[in-house]
Amino acid sequence: MKFTVDAMGDACPIPVIKTKKALGEAGENAEIEVLVDNETAVKNVTKMAQSTGAEVSSEKIAEGQYRVLIQTGAGQQSGGNADNAQEEFSCDCGKESISGDTIVVVSSDKMGEGADELGHILMKSFLFAVTQLETLPAKMVFYNGGAKLTVEGSPALEDLKSLEEQGVEIMTCGTCLDYYGLKEKLAVGTVTNMYSIVETMQQAGRVIRP
Repeated sequence: MKFTVDAMGDACPIPVIKTKKALGEAGENAEIEVLVDNETAVKNVTKMAQSTGAEVSSEKIAEGQYRVLIQTGAGQQSGGNADNAQEEFSCDCGKESISGDTIVVVSSDKMGEGADELGHILMKSFLFAVTQLETLPAKMVFYNGGAKLTVEGSPALEDLKSLEEQGVEIMTCGTCLDYYGLKEKLAVGTVTNMYSIVETMQQAGRVIRP
């Protein structure tokens, strides 16, 4: 059986996530064609697929167009060791035993320093990646510029609402919402204060920061 994964235009780690899902659905003796638009995506998809024991090849079709071909083998478990590969794209979300909840702390509406437009794209991709984790964080805390992600018009709103529906507590700093004039526009989760933020971080078993 042949599957096609169209990841053209998708930012990291979405091509990997889409491919991992396809591997889980494909089963044994299946061919998966993954279409991406950059060499980094080719390398990431290839590494993840190879970690499952699949045979992988790739080719450049045209400028900005690449194809990764994955052949699953007989007896291969769906997904294989893809969870281990995913750890490289999911910002320190390994599965070793840790006492206390995992929380995600977001202090900006963009990820990293440099080009703001790229930073916004990376942050949206990061939050989408969180929705795809097998073990979701217990809480997500948003403060300073991160507060802009939980209000009306946020490009991440759909992902955050999905996380909330799955039991993730979304908390946004009230002082930050006031500062940006956004308190009346909060669209997901609840308003919190600095004491609660500090207490949540202190009690966490792991804190993930994009």
